Amino acid sequence: MKVLQLPIVDLASPDRISTAYSIRQACLDCGFFYLINHGIEEEFLMTVFDESKKFFSLPVEDKMKLARKQYRGYTPLYAENLDPSTISKGDSKESFYIGNLEKNTTHNNLNQWPSEEVLPYWRSTMESYHEKLLAAGQSLVSLLALALNLDEDFFEKLGAFNPPSAFLRLLHYPGELGFSNEEIYGASAHSDYGMITLLATDGVGGLQVCREKSKQPRVWEDVPHINGAFIVNIGDMMERWTNSLFRSTLHRVMPTGRERYSTAFFLDPNPDTIVECLKSCCSESSPPRFPPLRAGDYYEERFSLTYGSSVAFKL
Repeated sequence: MKVLQLPIVDLASPDRISTAYSIRQACLDCGFFYLINHGIEEEFLMTVFDESKKFFSLPVEDKMKLARKQYRGYTPLYAENLDPSTISKGDSKESFYIGNLEKNTTHNNLNQWPSEEVLPYWRSTMESYHEKLLAAGQSLVSLLALALNLDEDFFEKLGAFNPPSAFLRLLHYPGELGFSNEEIYGASAHSDYGMITLLATDGVGGLQVCREKSKQPRVWEDVPHINGAFIVNIGDMMERWTNSLFRSTLHRVMPTGRERYSTAFFLDPNPDTIVECLKSCCSESSPPRFPPLRAGDYYEERFSLTYGSSVAFKL
């Protein structure tokens, strides 16, 4: 299996124009890059993974008390299949969603939390992590705007982050899966739905990228772990916004026989944002490929395909 060499973007670099150019090249190339100096200390990240492990180690019946509602809470093993074209019984992972924190939104009490008697530091750790990721993500979005030849506050002025749709997903992939005649995926092939994703892993491999999603057969490349770096990728909504200039990229997680933990932070525009081709991404020779749409309607369509349900999307 070929190893993919991704560019490294330094969020703390004082040369913002050069950094924006690096991001542009990465997004033109394959839609993935590493992010360093993002302001989240490695020691704190280890605490996040420790708390995540504590939750996923709970008995299934305890975790199911927090079963997913309004895209928040626990999703058990095999409950989703990100690639409906496969005959897989579902992806071999369990997860936990945490949406916008209450102080950032008019919707109250949508997030679900484990009992503080069982996991006393869990909520405070995850809320702090969510806030740190949001700060890093918004700094990155301003560089993305520069990379698109826009003002760095373009997306803020558009109202896309007032408030944003910011979801943290904790993920656990079991090591031992037992015998099966069908191919088993940790996460089957998919592209992310939204704007950008910041991924942290515990160092266990399995993440693979397919740079040419329209070509058959698909060619998959391994993405190695770099200590202290987040893996960033852009999603389908960013591809629509940029008229396919920036590409959302197929990726998957394959079982390695080892238990694996990761966290994915999805930073997307709020549901009322109208996503239409950016002026810097179209011309007479390259007219808009996608009609304008409301972000929330798009989320709804994509989530219903994954989970087979239609629930009004809320922040």
